[in-house]
Amino acid sequence: MNKNIRLILVGVVAVGLLAACSPSLTADSGKINRSINVSGTGRVTIVPDIAKINIGVRTESETVTDALDDNNAKANVISEVLQDLGVAEEDIQTSNFNIYPSDQYNPMTGQVEGRKYVVENTVNVTVRDLNSLGKALSAVVDAGANTIYGITFDVDNRDEAIAEARKLAIEDAQAKAEAIAEEAGVALGDLITINVYSSSSPIPYYDAKGGAYAESSVPVAAGTLTITMECNLTYEIK
Repeated sequence: MNKNIRLILVGVVAVGLLAACSPSLTADSGKINRSINVSGTGRVTIVPDIAKINIGVRTESETVTDALDDNNAKANVISEVLQDLGVAEEDIQTSNFNIYPSDQYNPMTGQVEGRKYVVENTVNVTVRDLNSLGKALSAVVDAGANTIYGITFDVDNRDEAIAEARKLAIEDAQAKAEAIAEEAGVALGDLITINVYSSSSPIPYYDAKGGAYAESSVPVAAGTLTITMECNLTYEIK
């Protein structure tokens, strides 16, 4: 095979490879898929009907048994007080329980002089009667609670509010798409993708320690809760 024939064969192979890598020529070749992407927001404001509180009891003693007995006694009283105020037993759940040693140091020498044992018991309480929330806070402090973490307000059933916020978010996105298409002088085609998600969360009211609630009646305002849904739509442009 002479040199010219070899060159011809190499050229044929190269053309074949290039053809395999090139886009296929079809009736739709050169067509650009045009689309428009819009986002919408829907908000629904509702009044919370429940409050969630983390109530803790911290005790310490020179023996684990004494610290644990003291803690259990106070925790039982707190549970009884809450139930007397109308809180259901199933709405009082232990969320954290710790036992650990705590070394006692001499402030002058820095040497360990003794050891105590600490017991921490935290329960998550759901109060469904918000009118009794202030009274409940005062009562648990009087019963021995010495740590109260942030109160979170929420609604027991969010389904209806979420559905309404989702509807508003979709309508908002649709309206924006129609307005943009009209301003741009184009027509909307089929809806290609739709994504809807929540961006709301319960309202934290405050964080504080036990002594702050030692008043006879703690004033508490639940305020309002905003349920927010976000929507993202992609339309084909005709």
